[in-house]
Amino acid sequence: MDTTIKLALIINDPDLPAALRVIAQKVQNQQRITFDEGVYLYEHAELGYLGVLANHIREQKHGDKTYFNRNFHLEPTNLCVYDCKFCSYSRLIKQKEEGWALTLDEMLDVVKKYDAEPVTEVHIVGGVLPQYDVAFYSALFTAIKKHRPELHVKALTPVEYHYIFKKAKIDYATGMKLMKDAGLESIPGGGAEIFHPDIRNVIAKDKCTGQQWLDIHEEWHKLGMRSNATMLYGHIEKFEHRVDHMEQLRELQDRTGGFQTFIPLKFRNQHNQMENVPEVSVIEDLRNYAIARIYLDNFDHIKAYWAMISRQTAQLSLNFGVDDIDGTLDDTTKIYSMAGAEEQNPAMSTKELVELIRQVKRKPIERDTLYNVVTDFTDVVFEGDVKPQFYKLPVIN
Repeated sequence: MDTTIKLALIINDPDLPAALRVIAQKVQNQQRITFDEGVYLYEHAELGYLGVLANHIREQKHGDKTYFNRNFHLEPTNLCVYDCKFCSYSRLIKQKEEGWALTLDEMLDVVKKYDAEPVTEVHIVGGVLPQYDVAFYSALFTAIKKHRPELHVKALTPVEYHYIFKKAKIDYATGMKLMKDAGLESIPGGGAEIFHPDIRNVIAKDKCTGQQWLDIHEEWHKLGMRSNATMLYGHIEKFEHRVDHMEQLRELQDRTGGFQTFIPLKFRNQHNQMENVPEVSVIEDLRNYAIARIYLDNFDHIKAYWAMISRQTAQLSLNFGVDDIDGTLDDTTKIYSMAGAEEQNPAMSTKELVELIRQVKRKPIERDTLYNVVTDFTDVVFEGDVKPQFYKLPVIN
């Protein structure tokens, strides 16, 4: 059934609470929902209702297209000066025997390993160490672009930039210009966690504040460049903290238009200082994706990391507002697996990723980092292919 028809049925449902009908009408009319309405959705909206609204928005923006890219991760170190309570990945400097710290040449060797591969992006993020300063990262970005000019450099979060700029005694505007000149092309969304200080001061007390995270992205956007945004959900935050986080992103996007994609990141409770906090259910994952799609009306894309939430949940998410499931990364990142993600060796071939998208009747589109179409795989037949076998999504009550 067409999403427009489904939405009209909801709006005309006499048994639906009036507040939910109003929100549905706003979605139908492409009107922005308020902070209080965002909280109300978290507190009162059922999954099926949210799916209809979010899928309507998703299909209005992208139709059946589902994006992915061919990328690899470069992680300079897992040693870090910060001690975030939720982090399973990093180790303190005094725990250096449990970690790694690559040299510039070793990092370039990782890049060169993919010289024969049709990757379009290197995603660079890791821990924060004093020796990885402005000069070091400038040299790294320049060396990567010199070696492979067409490879898009997406690198470092505001957590890392805040540290290295403070150490260099330069302001954010100067620092981001230096990074751009060195070859940086976009910024990933990590390090956002939850902006509200009541939560951030508990789970990530020492690193940059939520406002500083936003300020660095704003300076990057002023240079005409693009970035992503994330939110770590499903731990000690309340619904109003999630909405506050998205509200601040929405406000910045209104000013700059520089964000491309919003990526909700599920808290995983293995091997960190918050092991006592239970993980939320798949139903809550899908509700969160859907509400993000409804709330962030000025964001083009909502992404689900298949390696973090599992392949099946990623498929389900494509009916709850998600239009991007990330890339064909081949075990080049340990961030997910060290936190207890379902994918302990996150590798998927292009064929596997295309088939995963096709199975839920979506159109697989390989993109570059800036969402330019590289290959439309809708009608591509791989060697040994048979006609795709579609199946019905499981019913979640």
